[in-house]
Amino acid sequence: MRLSTKGQYAVRAMVVLAMHGGAGPVSLRFIAEREDISEQYLEQIFIGLKKAQLVTGVRGASGGYTLAKPAQLMTSGDIVRAVEGPIKIVDCEHNGTCERVQSCVTRELWERVSAGMSQVLDATTLADLVLRAREKIN
Repeated sequence: MRLSTKGQYAVRAMVVLAMHGGAGPVSLRFIAEREDISEQYLEQIFIGLKKAQLVTGVRGASGGYTLAKPAQLMTSGDIVRAVEGPIKIVDCEHNGTCERVQSCVTRELWERVSAGMSQVLDATTLADLVLRAREKIN
């Protein structure tokens, strides 16, 4: 399973927002240029982030986005789920239509893998990623 670019770009954009948001709203254009991501694609990503109440939009000439809560209270799992939905590598239940849902032995394996991914993402805060980014800069 591969995380889509939507999830990857959302986390990258949120790191930029957290690093540069102290002085006010950060524009999507700034994030797009900084991370080499299409501004139009970022607009779609930020719809999900705003809906999940992870960012707040500010209109106007000096508008942009700010974090809706402190970076230490936001996990990479929160960000990924906001744009990708539930973290599952396989949808074994097929909306209740799979006849093998009760007897399939590999279903437990996929559930454990998904839980492990969630555990890593949920254990990593946005503040952790910002700290790591600053270490790489210096």
